[in-house]
Amino acid sequence: MNETVLIVEDDSDIIEILSLYLCGSDYQVETAANGKLGLELLERKSPSVILVDLMMPEMNGFDFIKEARLVSNAPIIIISARSQPTDKMLGLDLGADGYITKPFDPIEVLAYIRAVLRRCNALSASGPSNISPDGSVVRMGAIEFDKESLIVRKNSNVVSFTASELKIFSKLFSSPGRVYTKAQLYELISASSHGGGEDSIMVHISNIRSKIEDDPNNPAHIVTVRGLGYRFEG
Repeated sequence: MNETVLIVEDDSDIIEILSLYLCGSDYQVETAANGKLGLELLERKSPSVILVDLMMPEMNGFDFIKEARLVSNAPIIIISARSQPTDKMLGLDLGADGYITKPFDPIEVLAYIRAVLRRCNALSASGPSNISPDGSVVRMGAIEFDKESLIVRKNSNVVSFTASELKIFSKLFSSPGRVYTKAQLYELISASSHGGGEDSIMVHISNIRSKIEDDPNNPAHIVTVRGLGYRFEG
């Protein structure tokens, strides 16, 4: 069965062009002109991916994401003309998995959809075998995280993290595929940070990569999402 994409958007021209490209790539498409209709279709159709605008009548995109996350884990990609970092941060905070700014190239949207589906399918295929019976230890590839003892291992060897590095690693590792902004990650460590602001996150990310990546210059786990932040890939 083909994957279903739900488009929640009030601009009929955008719906038309996205539907054209998606159907041409063998996706099934469902559309809703506002957040309320989108929620109804979400529960009826159980889409694999959701594309949502932010500025819509009756229920805006932020409220839609908040409600959608109560009933669905499907990846949500925001497509919006709003390009302020605060809008991106709020959308990601509420549970979106990506953010594309209008005007956009439909090819970019297709690439984004394929990428999030690959990550979701890979996690679904390997997830259950990577969790210990009591749920305290999670393994992704060569990396293992004991959530109770807060011990991280790579290839069975203990990885030594600072307190700030561990907080950042734990947040990313616990939600694979989800993008976190530098601001979100800095909020985790701001109370114990010795300055540097959000720019210090880049230093911590570099340190984490040096400890868990086979090639820190070409990271396979802690991945940069240009213009947004970072995500963990298993």
